[in-house]
Amino acid sequence: MVVSGLKTPADLERFRDEARAAERRYRSRVLVCMTGCRSLGAVELGKAFREQLAAAGLGDEVSVVDAGCHGPCSLAPAVVIEPQEFLYGGVKPDDVDEIIELTLRQGLPVERLCQSSNGKPVAVARDVAFYRGQRRDVLADCGRVDPVRIEDAVARGAYAAAAKALTSMQPDEVVAEVRGSGLRGRGGAGFPTGVKWDLCRRAPGDPKYLICNADEGDPGAFMDRALLEGVPHQVLEGMVIAAYAIGASHGFVYVRAEYPIAVEHVSVALAQAREYGLLGPDIFGSGFSFDIELRMGAGAFVCGEESALIASLEGHRGMPRPRPPFPVQKGYLGKPTVINNVETLANVPLILARGKDAYASIGTDGSKGTKIFALAGKVQNTGLVEVPMGASLRDVIFGIGQGVAEGREFKAAQMGGPSGGCVPAEFLDLPIDYDSVKSIGAIMGSGGLIVMDDQTCMVDVARFFLEFVQDESCGKCPPCRIGSRHMLDILRRICAGEGREGDVDQLRELAEEIRAGSLCGLGQTAPNPVLTTIRYFRDEYDSHIREGYCPAHVCAGLFHYLVLEDVCIGCGACQRRCPADAIVGERKKPHRILPEKCTYCGACFEVCPSSAIAKVRPAGGPNE
Repeated sequence: MVVSGLKTPADLERFRDEARAAERRYRSRVLVCMTGCRSLGAVELGKAFREQLAAAGLGDEVSVVDAGCHGPCSLAPAVVIEPQEFLYGGVKPDDVDEIIELTLRQGLPVERLCQSSNGKPVAVARDVAFYRGQRRDVLADCGRVDPVRIEDAVARGAYAAAAKALTSMQPDEVVAEVRGSGLRGRGGAGFPTGVKWDLCRRAPGDPKYLICNADEGDPGAFMDRALLEGVPHQVLEGMVIAAYAIGASHGFVYVRAEYPIAVEHVSVALAQAREYGLLGPDIFGSGFSFDIELRMGAGAFVCGEESALIASLEGHRGMPRPRPPFPVQKGYLGKPTVINNVETLANVPLILARGKDAYASIGTDGSKGTKIFALAGKVQNTGLVEVPMGASLRDVIFGIGQGVAEGREFKAAQMGGPSGGCVPAEFLDLPIDYDSVKSIGAIMGSGGLIVMDDQTCMVDVARFFLEFVQDESCGKCPPCRIGSRHMLDILRRICAGEGREGDVDQLRELAEEIRAGSLCGLGQTAPNPVLTTIRYFRDEYDSHIREGYCPAHVCAGLFHYLVLEDVCIGCGACQRRCPADAIVGERKKPHRILPEKCTYCGACFEVCPSSAIAKVRPAGGPNE
């Protein structure tokens, strides 16, 4: 096999053929998610597969691949078996013998490890509800390759689009192709990628720089992390193409240090790309030279903002600066700079490989291609989801995610992270794209999608996200620094049962002032969760303020736990579980909760076998 120096597209093609031939030596592959699933024992699972396959004499016939994220995090640890395409969830080392015997020897599924539909096991991945509604273009290779083996990536076509761009297209042709595709930045704002590239390419000043923004800071978001962990070469290839288009010779991957697996995999991929001549001088003999440096951020949310990120790269405190000039005019070290996020760059090889028209045929008029969402919260199937732009929330939450738990009702979805908005059930059928979500007060953001059910307090949700933003504010401009603090103080009072008439009006007034006066996008969008919860869930604010009652039974003190004496069987389960000794009563007689000791932890409510503990309005409330 070729070991280094892919000097021409023909060299790359030969390497790809050799890598595919080596892969075909195995009759089957066991793809073990070895990224997020590590926390639930994937490393031990992979070791068990290798050891037991060797013991069974199948080590030369079956390949075990340490792969990236398969998507359905609720099934962790997740395993896919090729060529049958069986998807198994919750796999443990004790299951390996059965998988070897049934699946790898006989080609049959292990039904107890499969997903079920209408009470019947569904073995093949494409038939599972989680995958049926998806279009996995950007994620096509995630979970299918070993991210630290460049051979796997090249076997699946990596760097072919870069070879095409560098050897058969001029930079302005690459820009025109991306511009014609309609690709918009996946980092949140949705600025047209080709337009940004063209502005930088035409801007006076050399050298030019390219930055991959991997500072993914939204709570609940892990799209960029999964791409860097699972398909790092796809992102690097996108960077090579982008750098060629704008005329940059040096690039950065700015990744948060809290992503150790991503840092490890990108570091390995960079070293491999240099070894094979895919980074460095004269790539593919084109005369174009480009290299990439990995930089780790300290986890400041504000460094996801372009000018703050640049300040951090330059060794300064991560704080935004006024714009214009924009980074494409004056960015890193005062030179023209393009900043694209991970998902944006991962789309670029697809556009060059398939053509702009094929890419633009997917999505809506104003938003082309697919979008990756991190589906989390009160939904049955959590995980990494990719759908065409224009898919509805209902498609994602109830189709792919299979809805909320039985007995619960969908309430809202938080889109766009701390700077996004809470979208209520009335908009479940709204097509999701950059423009439609703005019309209802939310933003696309980087792709975080947190589902909430009827046990969620929307006032508390607003408090949570504003607390995050206030903590992460760099403090440079007073509207964000001081205004967000005032809003947070009001929300905390409301959640504590100390709300006053006029609080909601004051929240709105502060929100508008923060929006108008903040320097960067963090402050300008910080009030969104508050404004959307007021807009769509005003009754919950009124209940907290006027009735001293939290309808979702979340805000401590605005409801209380009560033992229903005619239902209580006196088993003592609640008494044993209570951490505050707040429950008294004799065995086989009704128990009682002492309100002065209760900490509202909910342990008694969860453990009671006879549903004898109820959540009720505070004693003495206006509707008691």
